[in-house]
Amino acid sequence: MTTAAPRTARTTTHARTTRPAGRHDQRRPGTVRPRRPLPPHAVFAERLLAVLSGERPVHWMLGQTVGEAYEQLVQLAPGTPLGARDGHAARPVVRRVGVFPLRPGVVEAFASIATGDRVRAMAFRLEQGPDRKWRCAAVELGGDRS
Repeated sequence: MTTAAPRTARTTTHARTTRPAGRHDQRRPGTVRPRRPLPPHAVFAERLLAVLSGERPVHWMLGQTVGEAYEQLVQLAPGTPLGARDGHAARPVVRRVGVFPLRPGVVEAFASIATGDRVRAMAFRLEQGPDRKWRCAAVELGGDRS
C-alpha cells in the first residue's frame, strides 16, 4: 500500500490580479459608487419640469409648494409650456441648474430646459420650512432662445 505525499500550497512571488493586462484602473468591475443626493434646487427643477411639461399633474406638487406657487403652477401647467412642441418627440430635459442663496433657508434657483434645439428658462424660489423640508414658493418662466 502506497500513501500519497501531502499536498502543499504553491506560492508565487507576484500578486494575482483579475484585471486585464494593461489595465491600471484599480476599480473592480461591477462596483457602483453610491450617489450623493441631489441638492434641493436640482430636485425641484426636475419636479417642476415634470409638471410644466405635462408629464405629471399639478396636484403632484401640492405638499411641495407654499404661498402662491401652487396657483402659479395651476395657471401655467394646462398649456404645458415646457412640453415638446412642433412635432418634437424629444422629452424636455434640464440642461443646467444654478442657485443663489438669499438668506438661511431661502434660495432662488434657475434652470435651463432644452427640448431639441429649443431652450427655455425657468426660475423658482425655494423656502425651507420649520420641518427642514424645502418647498417651492414661486415659479417663473422665460422665453424662447434658439
